[in-house]
Amino acid sequence: MQSRSEYIELMRQELDALDMQLHRLELSAANLQEDARIRYNLEVDKVKIQSALAKEKFANLLDSSEASWNNMVTETEKIRDAFVNSFHYFKSQI
Repeated sequence: MQSRSEYIELMRQELDALDMQLHRLELSAANLQEDARIRYNLEVDKVKIQSALAKEKFANLLDSSEASWNNMVTETEKIRDAFVNSFHYFKSQI
């Protein structure tokens, strides 16, 4: 099992990488026609919500006590997985 600090760093890197990919996709929206851009932006907003939830849960994980660490890891991974799934679904639709 990974140490707490290793886990935190890997989770931080994963969330940052997904945010960077999302930012690149947002930039590509400028080339879309208006109706496609509206749908695209709606989907981006949904993924941003998942990203915000993942970051919030990650912040809670950082502040968690040793006693609540395992529960927080499980909850954080669920939120992260939802963010990853939303992101991949979004990418598949464009």
